[in-house]
Amino acid sequence: MADVANIRTSHNGRTSHNGKTAHLGSEPSTAELVQRAAEQVSRLVRDELTLARAELTEKGKRAGIGAGLLAGGGAFAFFGLGALVTTAILLLALVLPAWAAALIVAVAMFLIAGVLALIGRRQVSRAVPPVPQATVRSLRADVDVVSAAVKDRGRA
Repeated sequence: MADVANIRTSHNGRTSHNGKTAHLGSEPSTAELVQRAAEQVSRLVRDELTLARAELTEKGKRAGIGAGLLAGGGAFAFFGLGALVTTAILLLALVLPAWAAALIVAVAMFLIAGVLALIGRRQVSRAVPPVPQATVRSLRADVDVVSAAVKDRGRA
């Protein structure tokens, strides 16, 4: 009987039992909605940070590979210069087919250096800017969904 005496029904369809409010209908209370929203926003932020971390890790890997290829291209260019120097020495020392061989080696090394430099440049350009673009798009979509839900909730 004491419990029955402590339960009161308010004019908005909620029942109060010892100071706690519960809905008689199917709609959650404002406090419950705020709590859910806080939990969902917290989960959303964690998920977006995880996505950003993964995207930045991928871009960092691409930048590292591109830098390595650029360094490889620079090394081949250095050796190509050495071969050209050798070619000039052989050309001046002997007017024989040996210089032709050294020139062929130098041209081949410069071609390799050029290919590596172009590939490295492409890799670096794919990693720049280091903004997590997929995360930015996802966050914008999340904001749009939340905004639409708030507008729809306000109209109801």
